[in-house]
Amino acid sequence: MKKLPSGLYLITDQYIVKGLSHIQIAEKALLGGVKFIQYREKQLSKRESYKIALQLKEITKKFNATLIINDDIDIAMAVDADGVHLGQEDFPVQAARKILGDDKIIGLSTHSFKDAEEAQGSGADYIAIGPIFRSTTKDVREPLGADIIKEIRKISRLPVIAIGGINENNIEDIMKTGADGAAVISAIIAKEDITGAVKEFIRRVGDKEIM
Repeated sequence: MKKLPSGLYLITDQYIVKGLSHIQIAEKALLGGVKFIQYREKQLSKRESYKIALQLKEITKKFNATLIINDDIDIAMAVDADGVHLGQEDFPVQAARKILGDDKIIGLSTHSFKDAEEAQGSGADYIAIGPIFRSTTKDVREPLGADIIKEIRKISRLPVIAIGGINENNIEDIMKTGADGAAVISAIIAKEDITGAVKEFIRRVGDKEIM
């Protein structure tokens, strides 16, 4: 049975802190108790990215955690990751499902109520909605605000993961809107003690699971 993202969802980024690799980030975060990791890498060659993903698969397996690959279906298949996360402009979910099969997790980014509504029949296993707040990791759309989660929760049969500008000061409010989880990047990776930061986020989010 697929273990769908809930609670804290960490997205790796080795460019936030110089000298800290995806592997090092994942190891520190897993020691803190994170159970969902998305590997996101857009600057390396596919060969280099594959090698990293392979190591991440080994590490997450050791910690009984879930590994999601951002965008790249080929790499997800090659390393037997638990699933992929797709954007609105990426490979269609229905086509990805044909390739990956029913056992793999497919997440889909959404940026509006309409996107979230359309995602319900797409074949995705969960949706990410954002940016909720202004993000510091990349240039994105205008923030949607936390209230959109309440509206999406009314119509969504799928788990809803909030993303964008989420930190230790606002994550509890995000969870109160009905989000099933929250994706965090810089608010954890930029901390000197990543393991400790993960533990604090999990304490604030709660460690719920969706099956």
